[in-house]
Amino acid sequence: MPPTDRIVKDEQDDGVSDIAIFPLNLVLFPGAALALKIFEQRYQEMTKNCLRDDAPFGVCCIRNGQEVGAPAEHEAIGCSARIVDWEMPHPGLFHLNCTGESIFQLADSHAQDNGLIHGQVEWLSDSDEGVEPLELDSCRNALERVVKHAGKRFVTGPTAFDDPSWVSYRLAEILPVDVKVKQSLLEQRSTALRVSRIAELLQSA
Repeated sequence: MPPTDRIVKDEQDDGVSDIAIFPLNLVLFPGAALALKIFEQRYQEMTKNCLRDDAPFGVCCIRNGQEVGAPAEHEAIGCSARIVDWEMPHPGLFHLNCTGESIFQLADSHAQDNGLIHGQVEWLSDSDEGVEPLELDSCRNALERVVKHAGKRFVTGPTAFDDPSWVSYRLAEILPVDVKVKQSLLEQRSTALRVSRIAELLQSA
């Protein structure tokens, strides 16, 4: 499972409910790998703060706007990302390797003078009850075939094929579907319903 308990505990213990938000043209899922090249000043400052404080930042899918330039309109539900490795090949450029951790919902957000968005977040959790065994088997078998064929480059960290939440997030991550579909899968708090929807997508494919 993604280390969501540690994230939530850290935020509660420190009394921190405000995180930087990075709008991107993608949906980040818990446990997913995310590689970024950081060159805008606002995100360089975000990166330095996250590294200094060992803090996550939030990734939200863009609804309207661009990744660069003026702050983009973004979805209210996103996923936190933690920097696990970084390098600076030359001044003004960071290469980051990050991992998706915990899903959150924005209660409020605002853009600072430098254009960096900050948000007050509520951390969300999944309900794993009621997963249909046949649907889970279909999803698990599909994911095992992908991993066997392509190797573990699609999987960050240890595999957890017996964990329905992990299986559903890995498939949601790699399925060739529209970003709006991926966002709906991220927003689904019932693992059973997420597994069921992914099983339907696999069957239609």
